[in-house]
Amino acid sequence: MNDFPGEDPADRTDLNAFLEPGMLVRHPGAPDWGLGQVQSRIGHRVTVNFEHEGKVLIDGRRIGLLPVAG
Repeated sequence: MNDFPGEDPADRTDLNAFLEPGMLVRHPGAPDWGLGQVQSRIGHRVTVNFEHEGKVLIDGRRIGLLPVAG
């Protein structure tokens, strides 16, 4: 599903290009998921293991994860 009619998601910038495995992050739209640890980033796809949600695949063209100093 495309949240932006008329726009191809492939044309959007990867908001998480700086993330590397092991980094700690939070999801801006789901604070109740708790702290997450980046497991992998392949292209725009970021796999994160969150404290209260488990493993989630994030589309970096849609969601900009928030890095946490740790």
